[in-house]
Amino acid sequence: MKLETERLVLKAINEANTEEILRIRSNEVINQYVKRNSPKTNYDALEFILHIKRKTQNKEIIFWGISYKDNLSLIGTICLWNFSEDRKTAEVGYELLPEHHRKGIMSEALHAVLDYGFNELQLEEVLAFTSRFNENSKQLLLKHHFIFEEYQKDERHPDNIIFSLRRY
Repeated sequence: MKLETERLVLKAINEANTEEILRIRSNEVINQYVKRNSPKTNYDALEFILHIKRKTQNKEIIFWGISYKDNLSLIGTICLWNFSEDRKTAEVGYELLPEHHRKGIMSEALHAVLDYGFNELQLEEVLAFTSRFNENSKQLLLKHHFIFEEYQKDERHPDNIIFSLRRY
C-alpha cells in the first residue's frame, strides 16, 4: 500500500531497505524514547524487515517507509498496528531520523496515514503511545487533534503517555 503526499512517498519496506532500516532503528536520538531491541547489524535489520513482511501478510500491521519523492532513501517509518479485534481501533507508531525533524515531514506523513486509517480502513479511533519526555512527538499529536488520555496508563512502559484521536 503506497501513499503519496506533496513531498513524500510512503511505501512498503523490503530487503533492499536493510541498511536504511538499520540506520533508523539504531539511531540513538530516536531510541532514547523507544523501548526496543535495536538492530546492531544488517542481519538484525533484515530479520526485522522479514518480521514486518510476515505481519503485513497476516494483516496485523500496515508499515510504511518514509522517503522524499525526489530521493527514495528512507528517512523514517510510520505504521498502523495493534488493531482491536473488531478492527475499529489501531495504534500509530512512527520514527524519523533527527536531521529531518522540525521540517513538517512527520506531520505530513501522519496526516496521510490518519486519512487512510479513517477513510479507507474505517477506523473509529487511533491511539498513540509516546514517551512523556518526547516533546516533539507530543506536539505532533496535539497538532493533529489527538487528546491526551491522562487516566490511561501504559502498564508495560510507565514512561509512556497515551493519546487518542476519534474519527473526524
